[in-house]
Amino acid sequence: MLIRYFGAAKAAAGTEEEHLDEGPLTLAELTEKLSARYPSPGTGAPALATVIARSTFLVNETAARNPDLLLQPEDVVDILPPFAGG
Repeated sequence: MLIRYFGAAKAAAGTEEEHLDEGPLTLAELTEKLSARYPSPGTGAPALATVIARSTFLVNETAARNPDLLLQPEDVVDILPPFAGG
């Protein structure tokens, strides 16, 4: 599964993207796993859990709002925190 981070999520995770050998798992399970993986970057940026709480998600370029959505290993998940001006 490819996870792509944008804006504050990128700062919190310290990377633009990563591959996870996971799945199937729900969107909620993924966000819990990522939140635990990146508790705090130590750079003044918030912990990833804080960013995820206010983010929207795209799965394979489609908005995903259901935390029970089942993700597959070949999926691409974008984490999109709110952006200024939009």
